[in-house]
Amino acid sequence: MDPLTQLIELPEAARAARGLTDTPREIHQQPKTWLKTLERMQAVRSSVANVCEDAGKRFSQVILAGAGSSDYVGRALAGLLQQHWGCPVRSIPSTDLLTSLAEFILPDGICLLISFSRSGESSEGIALLDLAMQRYPEQIRHVVITCNAAGDMARMPGVLPIVLDDAVNDRGLAMTSSFTNMLIAGEYLAYYNQEPTCATLVNDLATMGKNLLPNAAELTAKLAKRGFRRVCFLGSGALQAAAQESALKVLELNAGNIATLAESFLGLRHGPMSFLNRQTLVCAYLSGDEPRSLYELDVLDEMRSKRLAGELLVVAPRNSDRIRAAAGHVIDLQAPQGFPDLMRPAVDVIVGQLLALFLSIENGVRPDTPSTGAISRVVSHVKIYTPAATSRNGQGRKL
Repeated sequence: MDPLTQLIELPEAARAARGLTDTPREIHQQPKTWLKTLERMQAVRSSVANVCEDAGKRFSQVILAGAGSSDYVGRALAGLLQQHWGCPVRSIPSTDLLTSLAEFILPDGICLLISFSRSGESSEGIALLDLAMQRYPEQIRHVVITCNAAGDMARMPGVLPIVLDDAVNDRGLAMTSSFTNMLIAGEYLAYYNQEPTCATLVNDLATMGKNLLPNAAELTAKLAKRGFRRVCFLGSGALQAAAQESALKVLELNAGNIATLAESFLGLRHGPMSFLNRQTLVCAYLSGDEPRSLYELDVLDEMRSKRLAGELLVVAPRNSDRIRAAAGHVIDLQAPQGFPDLMRPAVDVIVGQLLALFLSIENGVRPDTPSTGAISRVVSHVKIYTPAATSRNGQGRKL
């Protein structure tokens, strides 16, 4: 039995005592839930089609908004949506939009704002929708992708809500299955008019994820025992977003006790490589695109020749002699030939989630509730400065 399954099958009281009630199960359930999210998206295809068909015709820009992990959902999707919709698509944190919305809205044309939020209850997410509707009632159209039907963002007038199954509304502090399922929902938006292709790709992802889980759990549990104090994640394009989300997972689940870095392969050389030392685990999400992967493998060779890291773990679409020579450890996704990088973040990020989980356990942190008060599951006590409030007396209001 692999280490993840062992955690899930602990007696309920033992899981509760160690803070393992939710997070292991939520990581493990992901491949099955992706298929359910596909079905859910297919069921609302007509509403999705209305939005997507407009996206490539009358929207001058599309903005993907979210905070933290929800922001990384948008970063992972921007390239895919832009390719399929044929219009500019940008991922901008909702925290930036709330304070600087006017800087990002083009003076002419219609904008589609797609907001991602696990809970649909974050102060900034709600306030951003309020602000956008107040300032740009005719210029901005709204879609909300969330895991909580009861959240305020899903129930706001003027919003098209896409609500995922409650099973992926993660109860643990850190987003895991909510992150990947919002990704799957966003990928469906790109392929809405190619449903057979989308279904094949999501089924392939689910197969890859199911096969990945036991082997990746064994390896990441073993690496977590090595006592690394730093973890660096690398990825290019959409896989850089997977690297960013993985770094956040390690940081969150270890209560900040492990330093993390997320970078592109080529960007690592330009200063961030100084982060690496012999106490660093490097996890690299290798591209399936051959010209891109050649650049990436050169960076891995350089790290290995300079002995910059303690261990190097590579997640690759398919293993090869060149990859084996470059890396100390390889996780082979067994991806179908030609499987696009743009669709991979949901499966690759599982490796980062597992590393975060097992490092947390080794460090004596409770994975379900790792924070000692610095962060919370929902950021919901931010003072919001609305135009109306500030024009009256300069005071804000709390949501």
